[in-house]
Amino acid sequence: MTPLTGRALAAVVLAALLAGCGAGSGADGGRERGAGAPARSATTAPPADGAGGAVRPLARSVPVGLRIPAIGVDTPVMRLGLAADGTVEVPPVTEDDVAGWYRHSPTPGRTGPSVLLGHVTVGSHGDGVFRRLARLHRGDRVEARLANGTVAGFAVTEVRTVAKADFPTDDVYGDVDRPELRLITCGGPRSGEEYRDNVIVFAELIATATATTSGER
Repeated sequence: MTPLTGRALAAVVLAALLAGCGAGSGADGGRERGAGAPARSATTAPPADGAGGAVRPLARSVPVGLRIPAIGVDTPVMRLGLAADGTVEVPPVTEDDVAGWYRHSPTPGRTGPSVLLGHVTVGSHGDGVFRRLARLHRGDRVEARLANGTVAGFAVTEVRTVAKADFPTDDVYGDVDRPELRLITCGGPRSGEEYRDNVIVFAELIATATATTSGER
């Protein structure tokens, strides 16, 4: 299916984010989530300015793993589609929490904003896979392991915590002319089972490599 872009993508993703982020006990700590066989690092330490304009876009290949060394994330990636009500799906609330790639956005490394979502908490199970997302800084590396055996290496360019009522739709989902990544979870104060804010990580492609193992195509 053709990826959605711009406001068409924003409408479905934003609705799902406003619906909930797997609220539950604990916002930090807990065990790290494993992702199985590790992938080789896609690049050396990214440049401070996050410059990635010289890296060519990759061929389409779905993400099967996500690694963020700075915050201890090493997780499988599931595919997310649309729910019955027309909003984007979010990963299920389970003990073995994983990140999810919205399959109507570009695959990581393709031109445009590739969107991955994860929980900050997962109900009674405790911590979610993106519980430390807000701790990332400019220049931190994010590696997406693709089904064709490629590792797409991104550098964080910005981390924002914004009120859900002020979600920056155009900045997050607007069309861009280079491969970029968006990692999104909930954050900020909680009221009952709801979080007030969203944490959004912006990153751009800086390098690619071949993984030591590849996932399912």
